[in-house]
Amino acid sequence: MARDAGRNARAGSPGEAAREADALLFAVDWSRTADNTGLVVAHTSSGAEALAKMIPQARVVCAFNTVPSEVLFGVYEARRKAGRPSLVYRCDDKGGKAVAAELIGDAGFDPVDAGPLHVARYTEPFALLVAQLAYEGKGGPDLAYRFERLEQ
Repeated sequence: MARDAGRNARAGSPGEAAREADALLFAVDWSRTADNTGLVVAHTSSGAEALAKMIPQARVVCAFNTVPSEVLFGVYEARRKAGRPSLVYRCDDKGGKAVAAELIGDAGFDPVDAGPLHVARYTEPFALLVAQLAYEGKGGPDLAYRFERLEQ
C-alpha cells in the first residue's frame, strides 16, 4: 500500500506512525475498546472526552464518526462538485481544529465546527442515528448529510 501511495509514503508499525505523525485518525468503534462502553450514549461525558483524558498531551478532535466509512471514497471522488456533504468536528484546541478542518475539506466534506470537545456528548448519539439509518434502514451505508443555512 505504501509503495502504491508514492514517494511520500512508507510502511511502518502503528506505534511508528503515532510517534511521527502530525495527525492521527483513531477509527475504532468505542464499544470495542476496553474502556467504559456506557459512553457510547452519553449525557455527562463522551468517548472523545475520555480519550482526551487518556492522552492529555494530545489535541483530540472528534470527527469522521458521524458518517459511515463506506461513504468516504464516494465523497472524495465527488469533492470538486457543488453541494458537498457536511462533517461536524469538535475540539478544544484552535490548532487542532484548523488541522481537522483542512483534513475534512481534503476528504471532500464541508467542515462544520460544532464547538468544543464536550459537544461530542451530542454528536456521538447523532452518529448512532446515522449508523441506524445506514445499516438498518433502506438504501444502505452510502449515506451522508448536509447542513444548509436557509436565506431569509
